[in-house]
Amino acid sequence: MSKISPLTWAAERFRTPKLSVAAAFGLLITAMLTGTASAHGVDTSDAGYIAEITGANLLPFVYLGAKHMITGYDHILFLFGVIFFLYRMEHIGIYVSLFAIGHSTTMLLGVFFNWAVSSYFIDAIIALSVVYKALDNVGAFQRWLGFQPKTKAATLIFGFFHGLGLATKILEYDISPDGLLPNLIAFNVGVEIGQLMALSCILILMGFWRRTASFWKLAFSANVAMICAGFVLFGYQLVGLFVVP
Repeated sequence: MSKISPLTWAAERFRTPKLSVAAAFGLLITAMLTGTASAHGVDTSDAGYIAEITGANLLPFVYLGAKHMITGYDHILFLFGVIFFLYRMEHIGIYVSLFAIGHSTTMLLGVFFNWAVSSYFIDAIIALSVVYKALDNVGAFQRWLGFQPKTKAATLIFGFFHGLGLATKILEYDISPDGLLPNLIAFNVGVEIGQLMALSCILILMGFWRRTASFWKLAFSANVAMICAGFVLFGYQLVGLFVVP
């Protein structure tokens, strides 16, 4: 099958969308994710470890960073949306690098300078980043607004929020100032390792999927499912923001 322009494909799908299937799939994804949403970030055992250790502990923090990224469903969903229509490795490298620069910057600065922000508020914005990218993939902004937002700038900006979300999680625990900078750098190295591992799995699966006839049939539904999941996760975080003490 010859490649189709994503915008041409999106226009066709907007005329004949199968939203009921996509929405049901999105709700299924959301039900799976919200079951672990409250545990997202740093789990109890890791939190206890972070609070107790002092000095530079590079390998443990590399492990914790990689573990966070691999289990961070919001990061994975956003990455999935970012590379959905990227075929060339140089393009994938550019966008993933922009995302990495964004989340590395705010994670390091946020913890080092104690930028305390509500984790529910930041996670709500992160949920919206998933919605934004899926809408971008289906050409919604081009269709609704008449122009295409700068996707590279959006990837970098949302990377800042993803990093700040990670920083708020770490700040919830009393990480020792002794060895703080090397530990944060090690944690960030682990995050990047985890991101590469997750991205490799996504690219392998996407490579197989793109070779099948079902890709263009289900691509619209997959992005609508991401929109549904993002909005429900956004609502979940708002409930936490205004209800949880």
